[in-house]
Amino acid sequence: MAALFSTLVPAHAEDDSLRQKQTQACKGDALKLCALAIPNEKKITACMERKKDKLSPQCRAFFENKPAGGKKAPAKKH
Repeated sequence: MAALFSTLVPAHAEDDSLRQKQTQACKGDALKLCALAIPNEKKITACMERKKDKLSPQCRAFFENKPAGGKKAPAKKH
């Protein structure tokens, strides 16, 4: 199931711990809200982005700073 979420974590995030946390937080939401998209990772990600308002707070946190295009939001300059 972890492979299903590989597109949800930014590609540069090599921390397995982060991926495990995301999988734990989002697995139930993916199965409940986006089951028809499984096993297509891009479709799962798109589905969860569309249904962000229905995600559990723990899972939604992984989508909060990620624009719909799938790229990491640029850092704000002060």
